[in-house]
Amino acid sequence: MSALDALDREISECRACPRLVTWREQVAREKRAAFRDQTYWGRPVPGFGPGDARLAIVGLAPAAHGANRTGRMFTGDRSGDVLYAALHAVGRASQPTATWPGDGLELSGVRIVAPVRCAPPENKPTPAERDTCRPFLERELALLTEVRSVVVLGGFGWQALLPVLDAGWVVPRPRPRFGHAVQVELASRRPERDPLQLFGCYHVSQQNTFTGRLTPAMLEEVLAAAARAAGLRD
Repeated sequence: MSALDALDREISECRACPRLVTWREQVAREKRAAFRDQTYWGRPVPGFGPGDARLAIVGLAPAAHGANRTGRMFTGDRSGDVLYAALHAVGRASQPTATWPGDGLELSGVRIVAPVRCAPPENKPTPAERDTCRPFLERELALLTEVRSVVVLGGFGWQALLPVLDAGWVVPRPRPRFGHAVQVELASRRPERDPLQLFGCYHVSQQNTFTGRLTPAMLEEVLAAAARAAGLRD
């Protein structure tokens, strides 16, 4: 078992945050009517994508009836529909849809992670829950030694990620502010390692995609730029 596989297993067994454990398991028992015949994952969700990824995508947390149901990041909900369609459009996903593990979806050069691994009530983790989960993100990024660029979906992920990155890269002071299509280059604290290219992108939430605040073209543009910055071929 690789170190990344071992971390994924450890993440999936975590019970550190009582509020999140109660909520994720309640949702898994009660289910949504459309999924009443399905067995929910109901546990923390590990990252998804190859260990040699050069591009990381950082979200927020699993959706109650999305990844909390399927056990795979951004799989089985409308946010994931938008994200994977865009990844497919820029050549980083083998198909434009993500319905369930085992559906044939594979990512190329990309790994998707989150600062909080359990579905939170109202999609709002607390600062304490974010901080409790932070070591998982720190360890995962440390294992993703080929990562050269990161796309952060939303302001919560941006604020959660910057302290994590500061251990390996030089985060400017004052810290760069989140914004859509913002790009920041972070110098490595190790001379032998390349700089990290950090990109901001509005989150693929229904609120953003339904209102047009984030369009597929906007998302694809950021993902394509980040992939190029990571050295991934079109």
